[in-house]
Amino acid sequence: MGIGKKMEWLEEKGRQTQINDRPKGADETYFGYERINTMDKNDRVIQHFNSVAHHYDFMNTLLSFGIHYAWKRLAVRMLNLSPGDRILDVCGGTGDLAILAARAVGPAGRVVIYDINRAMIQAGMHKVIDTEIENRLGYIQGNAESISFPERHFDSAMVGFGIRNVTRMQKGFEEMYRVLKPGGKMMCLEFSKPTWPVFRWLYDFYSFYIMPFLGQLIAGNRKAYTHLPESIRMFPLPDELAELLKKIGFSQVTYRSLTNGIAVIHLAVK
Repeated sequence: MGIGKKMEWLEEKGRQTQINDRPKGADETYFGYERINTMDKNDRVIQHFNSVAHHYDFMNTLLSFGIHYAWKRLAVRMLNLSPGDRILDVCGGTGDLAILAARAVGPAGRVVIYDINRAMIQAGMHKVIDTEIENRLGYIQGNAESISFPERHFDSAMVGFGIRNVTRMQKGFEEMYRVLKPGGKMMCLEFSKPTWPVFRWLYDFYSFYIMPFLGQLIAGNRKAYTHLPESIRMFPLPDELAELLKKIGFSQVTYRSLTNGIAVIHLAVK
């Protein structure tokens, strides 16, 4: 496969397949560029994150040159959280967003990290042990397509760099909508397609050649850091994701592009 072909972004039809809750005849879905049986994706995602959990935070910081921290701080600030709020962090992983939210909601607030992968949750717990926010955080291992909370339970729900790994993305957003109180806010921080073509080419080259090399060198896992750029290129573009959120029932849907479009923050209200 040539360089240009390898770095192609998925065409609109393919992105729509990712958006649709249950495409016609769908017994297959994507795992990166690979088409797999829908029933197998959860297991593949768990295996994938089991393999990277120990190095996850360090590799994120290295590969993004630390800029992911600024994106996350901005994303949580845009939620405009209040003291005492209940927050759900879907696909919360090692807890960066949840920690920021826990500081914002104060001693009376509560933040739940909800993730399908136990290894990722455990890899982040050390960040809050013996800190003032330790008691504000809760942890639940569960599937984002079936959130184990009642309707209208949370003031805000957020998902950062995780929704693209959910087998039925629409179902994941529908579940967030369900557990939000009326007027509650949803925030999604996710990777996207850089807008400037020259920067996009450099980003693609870095993603498909430098990142996997560093993944093999430091984490001993080239495959995981090949899947990462592939999954980003399968993800809906900002306008497409905004339309999905409106279709689900969210209102006041807006988004903000970051760093020439590498990442995008979507906000919506129930």
